[in-house]
Amino acid sequence: MAGKSNKSKAKRAAAAATSTDSALQTDVPAAPASVPTVDNAVEATTVPEASEVPPTVTKADDDSEPQAVEASTDEQPKQGELRLYPVSVKTQSGGKMELQLNPGDSVMDIRQFLLDAPETCYFTCYELLLRNKENETHHLEDYNEISEVADITTGGCSLEMIPALYDDRSIRAHVHRARDLLSLSTLHSSLSTTLALKYDAALNKAQNPGDKPNVPELDCLGFMDDVPASLRKLINSPTEEIKCVESIVFSSFNPPPSHRRLVGDLIYLDVVTLEGNKYCITGTTKAFYINSSSANVLDPRPNKSGFETATLIGLLQKLSSKFKKAFREVMEKKASAHPFENVQSLLPPHSWLRPYPVPDHKRDAARAEEALTISYGSELIGMQRDWNEELQSCREFPHSTPQERILRDRALYKVSSDFVDAALNGAIGVISRCIPPINPTDPECLHMYVHNNIFFSFAVDADIEQLSKKRPSSNVSVTEKMPSSDKVLCKEGTCDGEHNAELNCCNEAPLAENEQATYASANNDLKGTKLYQEADVSGLYNLAMAIIDYRGHRVVAQSVLPGILQGDKSDALLYGSVDNGKKICWNEDFHAKVLEAAKLLHIKEHDVIDASENVFKLAAPVECKGIVGSDNRHYLLDLMRVTPRDANYTGPESRFCVLRPELITSFCQAESQSKCKTKTDEGTDTVSDPSDVRVDTSKTGDELSHGEENGASISEKTDTEKQDTTADSAARSSESSKVCDEITFNPNVFTDFKLGGTQEEIAADEENVKKVSSYLVDVVLPKFVADLCALEVSPMDGQTLTEALHSHGVNVRYIGRVANGVKHLPHLRDLCLNEVTVRSAKHILKDILRDIEDHDIGAAVSHFLNCFFGNVTGGKASTNSVHAKNQKKDQSITKKGQGRGKGKASSKKSLASYMMVDSNILWSDIQEFAKAKYEFELPEQARTTAKNIPVLRNLCQKVGISVAARKYDFGATSPFDATDVLDLRAVVKHSVPVCSEAKNLVEMGKVQLAEGMLSESYTFFSEAFSILQQVTGPMHREVANCCRYLAMVLYHAGDMAGAIMQQHKELIINERCLGLDHPDTAHSYGNMALFYHGLNQTELALQNMGRALLLLGLSSGPDHPDVAATFINVAMMYQDMGKMDTALRYLQDALKKNERLLGPEHIQTAVCYHALAIACNSMGLFKLSQQHEKKTYDILVKQLGEDDSRTKDSQNWMKTFEMREVQKTAQKQKGQAVDAANTKKAIDLLKSRPDLIQAFQNAAAAERANALNTAVLGEAQPRGRGFDERAARAAAEVRKKAAAKGLPVRPQSGVPVPQQRSQLINPGTAASSKKSGENGEAKKVEEKKASSESVKTTNVAAPAGLGAGLASLDKKKQKAKK
Repeated sequence: MAGKSNKSKAKRAAAAATSTDSALQTDVPAAPASVPTVDNAVEATTVPEASEVPPTVTKADDDSEPQAVEASTDEQPKQGELRLYPVSVKTQSGGKMELQLNPGDSVMDIRQFLLDAPETCYFTCYELLLRNKENETHHLEDYNEISEVADITTGGCSLEMIPALYDDRSIRAHVHRARDLLSLSTLHSSLSTTLALKYDAALNKAQNPGDKPNVPELDCLGFMDDVPASLRKLINSPTEEIKCVESIVFSSFNPPPSHRRLVGDLIYLDVVTLEGNKYCITGTTKAFYINSSSANVLDPRPNKSGFETATLIGLLQKLSSKFKKAFREVMEKKASAHPFENVQSLLPPHSWLRPYPVPDHKRDAARAEEALTISYGSELIGMQRDWNEELQSCREFPHSTPQERILRDRALYKVSSDFVDAALNGAIGVISRCIPPINPTDPECLHMYVHNNIFFSFAVDADIEQLSKKRPSSNVSVTEKMPSSDKVLCKEGTCDGEHNAELNCCNEAPLAENEQATYASANNDLKGTKLYQEADVSGLYNLAMAIIDYRGHRVVAQSVLPGILQGDKSDALLYGSVDNGKKICWNEDFHAKVLEAAKLLHIKEHDVIDASENVFKLAAPVECKGIVGSDNRHYLLDLMRVTPRDANYTGPESRFCVLRPELITSFCQAESQSKCKTKTDEGTDTVSDPSDVRVDTSKTGDELSHGEENGASISEKTDTEKQDTTADSAARSSESSKVCDEITFNPNVFTDFKLGGTQEEIAADEENVKKVSSYLVDVVLPKFVADLCALEVSPMDGQTLTEALHSHGVNVRYIGRVANGVKHLPHLRDLCLNEVTVRSAKHILKDILRDIEDHDIGAAVSHFLNCFFGNVTGGKASTNSVHAKNQKKDQSITKKGQGRGKGKASSKKSLASYMMVDSNILWSDIQEFAKAKYEFELPEQARTTAKNIPVLRNLCQKVGISVAARKYDFGATSPFDATDVLDLRAVVKHSVPVCSEAKNLVEMGKVQLAEGMLSESYTFFSEAFSILQQVTGPMHREVANCCRYLAMVLYHAGDMAGAIMQQHKELIINERCLGLDHPDTAHSYGNMALFYHGLNQTELALQNMGRALLLLGLSSGPDHPDVAATFINVAMMYQDMGKMDTALRYLQDALKKNERLLGPEHIQTAVCYHALAIACNSMGLFKLSQQHEKKTYDILVKQLGEDDSRTKDSQNWMKTFEMREVQKTAQKQKGQAVDAANTKKAIDLLKSRPDLIQAFQNAAAAERANALNTAVLGEAQPRGRGFDERAARAAAEVRKKAAAKGLPVRPQSGVPVPQQRSQLINPGTAASSKKSGENGEAKKVEEKKASSESVKTTNVAAPAGLGAGLASLDKKKQKAKK
């Protein structure tokens, strides 16, 4: 039933409702004609001047018809493509509508489509009947697929909604659904949509067809100088609610008396309409009606005849005319929005800013009712979900065909996302002490929790024995983060303290490292679980897992292993060890499955010896646990060391320092290429050092492992002339893949476990691990630092820096070495310093949050922020800092044992103890932590560089803090107040799977785009987009990536309208999935502005650029090369508008930033000089242009050499400017000579005609008066921009070259900057799209388009969905030209 759970319905809206692209269209059909809808009118979009893109690409609306791209004649649907068939629906109210369905759609999908359609959105309780063309009737069950019931491909099928009977659960869900429909809180409007609609409104109000709205100059430079004052601008103003009814609450007459239950009464509601009328409504099994109850006595008789309806919304429409009108406005508002703005995000990002002043908290009876029922994610009615069974059943789905894989991936994604949401709510309940433990008699450090069929445990350290040995008191014992199986097994006695003597060097681990070990072990376990899930070995299973950080605690949530809580499988350990290798279990069947996964994960099969000298052959870490559950499935748990230990960190305190899987994949790829190259040379057997092989380590393991498949599939599309080359390449690729698979690592080397085999074998295993560890330090790290310095990788904030490190296979613990490598670049040095500082401060703040009482959180957090960002001084604290630090360390250890109970007040610190800490103590602790964790000495300047908004943002996001969006004075002693801390949210890490099918398609599309094959890349990206829509729904980061690449393809093809449509989708998704101020969101606004500029909508483009600069200022601060690049883009837009003064101001500021951040001889600095040269050329200042271009030329000669094409282009520009200056001087001298001769003639004439002197004097007086008026009012006609014939010829030559290469060209006019500007940075289209992984493509588009003078794109339809006024703009421009 669709009325079962309103919460599950909201989630299906994001996942199930988008299983076909037609689901997006169901949001729009009923939109009134007066409301502009989104993603329409795209059919007319054309692709001008792009001969290599077939006509099929002109249908830019790949959402509505992904199957429209028919490049091949094969009649079989492409991968991810859907065939949709029309099916008519007779609604519950008797109306007719049509759905586009696929035979693979389930009945739940149809219910979701109907739930999204405006005509049927308020029907929740009904049955579905399907009639085929033979008039046979089929009753549809919720979990059936349409193909199981009838064949809709033959046509003539129809659906009918038959009213069903309500029950207690469905009628409550119906009331919740009605409340949701009356609210606009589910509508997430993007600022980009608002800007476009406002721009359209301004255009429509223009009096003359050629008028444009007068947009005031943006204050971009102003808020870049004062970022703290711009915080309020980040938060979009909330959608203004449209009030439909005063209140709908559950009546105090509930529950119905027994005699009324017997006649069908289920619920009573009290409703107050906008007219002020009060009604008591009875909800029965069949309908809703108004009863005759008085204030205190129930009278169940109907009050009004004919007012009985099947839905609550229908009844309210009959009761209140104001409700009917307001409800229509609400539905129109939702229908007018972009479809993506109505879709709910499954895991929305944490918002670190809240509105300021804090909005008034108003009465809401409905909200109060929902808050009274604390469920922490569990179902209140009915059976709880068996997460493990759902997950493993989905993994067992067939996946031999593309459509089967899509259905399987979709089910896995949906179940995993629901599990993470439930785990998040349950973990908050556990940390808040609202869920009791299942073992209350055990020490509190060993408490375990089961809620909603999810197992919860606190992540604490492993070595119980060593802690009890060092600190005898039992209340300081802490235990490792373990799944439910380990906990039960430990209770059986296998993990007691009798083996203390056998713990060797692990006992040397200092207690200060315990907390770090627990956090690392939980992270490693999650990474290992992900790797085995991606390996996807049949018959080998893993538990669902999530890590939740809240209030300083780290909770690990896992699905419950079948049978473990009943104790009937406590002896079912078949593989691995539960006691650190003292006793090892082994099973041949289990080992075969583990070995199959090990081959995919580069894990070596090796011998291990237990305490009884028994030898076992393992293909996994010793401490893993292989258990057979009561469902007879083989589960592998505790995967904390799937990759080998980092040989660069071998101390006992670094036992969880393992290498990243991306590094392993990169190393194997480099080794295999090196060996293949050696074999193909002169037959020598020596293997070259892997450092000689330049490998793109930014690829993830999946991408590299599928590289050969990608190459093979791409080569099939090449010309027949290249078949021999392709065959050789495929053979080499196959050989390389084979060699890569043969490279394996022993995960148990450099540990305390006793390894079997000969000493030579052990030494060889250790050497392999040392080799990959040295590869990280000697090859990957220097390459990463070089990429940073060359801006090949350009992280904006701590999150993107971390992602860049991980994608290259570098652990964050190496960030200190990165900081030392980039210390000559201020923006990168400060970024690394701030990230080390924030990560160190995060752990100290978590200690405080873990120990503080609930009522002191606001004061403690604000005091910490004041100590961190301000300059708090204290009396006792400053004189007793050593004691304070020792006391803090001691308490940070004992806190885990003393527990979290309310009754144990002694374990909680008082607020006064925290108020003793001052800024000096805090920064001393931060420096000490950074030195121990990251081996990095924080300089004194780190304290100064940390006093900015990006650092505050980074810290709040890592800990989950929300602060007020107001201006903070970081120069003050105490910038924060307790009232500034507004919320504390949980931070989640999860293992929600991604779709490998779509991932491979995107990689193939990127390869095609890099080679300039637009049609093929468009096909790959469209297929990936279609698959992801079905698997994850639109609200996912990977969907945004597809939209970005589609926009890139359409931009290169000259289709600005299609590019804007795709870019708008990416922007909405990024805002919802990554956050309003994420760097990717900023780049989305920047790209959107460039595409608008391509349509000559410069005013709208500047507004988007202003938003991009605001977001860049918040995420990276004003000192970043990307900010300078954006300044160049803004300057070129102002230059096209004729506002040269403003353009020069931005260019000069960009030049200053690049010279300060990158140095005076960086290529980006040369770009700034070239932009200044072009701007001066437009103003006729040819001498200045020559000077600026000379500096450009000098830099390029030093960096690239004289033979580089970009250097030669700069030299040609210099010659052009020089010739132009010569022409100007000659014309000036010629004009002066003519003027002298004319003057002499005029004097002679005046001497002979005195009457003319008086006439000229009168004319001069009138001219002075006119000049005064002009000075006050301004010139009547603005100065036009001159046309440069030489530049035009140069641009024509460039276009000829591009056409000869097969690259798309567009008509140009004005000063021809873009081709030459792009060549200064990147010669050719191919290179500009290679850096897609690091937002490189956005920067390249900016730099190609940045210097674009008046680009006139003709025959391009307006961007659909961004306002009807854009379509009329082309007509206005055409009329203006006439």
